[in-house]
This record gives sequence, C-alpha cells and structure tokens, in this order.
Amino acid sequence: MNYTFVPGSIYRMPTHFGPLMGPRQGPDGRTFDCVNNPKTTTLSISFRTNPEQLEALLPDCYELVGEPIVTVHSSHMKEVEWLAGRGYAMLGVSFPAKFQGKLDKVEGSFLSVIWENLCDPIITGREELGFAKVFSDISDPVIDGDKASTVASWQGFEFLEMQLSNLKENAEPGSQQNDKGHDGLLHYKYIPKTGDWGQSDVEYPVLSPASGSNTRILKNLNGDGVLKWHKARWEDLPTLYNIVNTLAELDVLEYTQASLAYTVGSDSLRGQRILT
Repeated sequence: MNYTFVPGSIYRMPTHFGPLMGPRQGPDGRTFDCVNNPKTTTLSISFRTNPEQLEALLPDCYELVGEPIVTVHSSHMKEVEWLAGRGYAMLGVSFPAKFQGKLDKVEGSFLSVIWENLCDPIITGREELGFAKVFSDISDPVIDGDKASTVASWQGFEFLEMQLSNLKENAEPGSQQNDKGHDGLLHYKYIPKTGDWGQSDVEYPVLSPASGSNTRILKNLNGDGVLKWHKARWEDLPTLYNIVNTLAELDVLEYTQASLAYTVGSDSLRGQRILT
C-alpha cells in the first residue's frame, strides 16, 4: 500500500519516510517555543550606498524605501532547541524595501542573501520559508575588549571580513528587537521548474512578520565597523562568486552603524506568509 500525506504535517524530500523534523516541527509533531533559546551573538555593520545599485537587486514586486542603508549581520547561535542543543551561524545582507499588492502593504528589510554554515537550516529555510539561503563557513566571533570580528569563507577562500571596534554599551537590556514601522523581513521565493529551465514552479514574495518573536536583548554595544569584501574568480567560488562580487561592488558612501548584541530567544517562523 502506498503512503499518503498527513494533513497539517510538514514534508520535505524525501517524503517517503513521513513528515521530517526541523525548526517548525519536532518529534511527534511538537513545536518549539523559542523563548529561552537560542543564545545568540550578533555582529552588525550598516552603510549608506547608491540606491540604483540596490534597485537592481530587487524583484519587480518590491520597491526601495527610505534611506539606501545596507546592513550586514553575522549571528552565531548556541543551544538551538530544534537541533537538540547544537548551534550554527548565519550571515545576511539586507536593505529597506516595501511591497504594495492587492491585499498587502508592508515595509521591511529585504534579505537579499543569507549564508549559513549548516545544511539543515539552509534546506528547511529555503523550501519551507523562501529564504535566499546558501552555504559558507563562518568563523566563531573573536571578541577582545572593545573589538569584535568574524570571517566568512568557502573551502578556504575568505570572501568577507567583519571588523568592529570602539564598542561601548549604550542600550538597556531586556527590550525586543523591533524597528518602529518595520513589518518584518521580506523575501522572494523561487523554485525552478525541472526540465523547463528558465521557468519557475514557485515564484512569489514572502514576509517573515516582525511580531511574535521572543527575542530579548541581554546586552548591546555600539561602535565603529568596517567590511572587507574580497572579490572572487569563478575558480575561487564556483557557485557564489557573482553574489560576492556584486555585494563587493556596492558603493560604501559612509558607515552608519555597527553593533555587537547578545540576545536570547527567537521565532520559529511558523507565521511566515505569502504576500499578495
């Protein structure tokens, strides 16, 4: 007798073994509250750039909004419940955008790409949520006095260095990370149609709502930051060089903010939704 899908359960390939585990579905279908985990250290650097360069990275359903500020953040998570206490790191690049559709009108940060150093969150995040996730190695942050740094690389080729300095604590702990007027993270989900190359099976904008997150700031420090992109040849980064080189070519007109934050809690993103 062939198997059938259980309504309401989350499936990914291979489907033959039943519903698969991940951030939004644990053993026996249980969910994760993400209240006291993960424990996260985040390095973040923002800079002002040329708006035309950012517009070229947006799908036509989105528009650039506000100041052309690019934010690069590297988050290092420990004690992740859905990984049975293990951890991983991510490195994302985002900038402000808006969506105006028939039903939805939202503003947020468009997440153009996010690197992660573990395949499990990459697969679940791409297939279930529509995050633009790809793989890289991301070094543990080096924090020494008022300085912090991390490096992203792929099979030995270092393509980004993040360096923070002059860090000073200037925020009250306990508040939630949620910018005023910020509806959440914006994405563009795309899955190609097998055999009909250039056509999509799935293609639509997606929102990760800002509300509902259990993230609490324990400590926040601000300072100065510098990003050092290293342009790559195809031989250096066969599947990533065009992403890295495009980001490396963004004009850095001025650095606007740099921070080091320690947080606890997160969001399972079960509230992820398609924008229409």
